[in-house]
Amino acid sequence: MTSPLVADASLAREGGPERPLVQVAVGVLIQTDGRFLLTSRPPGKVYAGYWEFPGGKLEAGESVEQALVRELEEELGIRISEVESWRSTQVDYPHAWVQLNFCKVTAWQGEMQMREGQTFAWQSLPVQVTPVLPGTLPVLQWLAEERDHMGPTHQA
Repeated sequence: MTSPLVADASLAREGGPERPLVQVAVGVLIQTDGRFLLTSRPPGKVYAGYWEFPGGKLEAGESVEQALVRELEEELGIRISEVESWRSTQVDYPHAWVQLNFCKVTAWQGEMQMREGQTFAWQSLPVQVTPVLPGTLPVLQWLAEERDHMGPTHQA
C-alpha cells in the first residue's frame, strides 16, 4: 500500500501517533453522461464548505456497502442499488486518520435531499467547485486516468 496522503501537514495530529484508522464508505455517484456528484461538507463539521464525495464512517459490524447505503439514505435521501467497490486510500487529516473506501454508484432511487445543510453539484473534469477536500483529490485523478484511458466520451 502507498503512503497515506497527508492533509495540512503543518498542523498537529489530534490523538498522536496511536490514533485509530477510521473506516469510511464513500460513494462516487456517476450519471450516464459521466457527471459525478460532489457535496459540500455541512456547517459545523471539520472542513465545512469543502467539496467531497458523499459517505461516512462504518458502524460496528457494517460492510462498506451497508454503510454506504445507510449514509446516502441519511445524508441525501436516496436509495442506492448498483454499487461497485472501486478503490481505497488513506488520508492523514489533522483531526483523524481515515481509510476511504470508494464505491462507484451507477443507480439510485429518490430525489436528492440535502438533509445535513450541505449543497450538491453534478460535476465533470475539471471540477468547477472549490475548495475540494484533500481526500477527494485522488479520486479526481483516478477519474481523469480512466477518462484518458477510455478516450473521448460523449459530453452532455
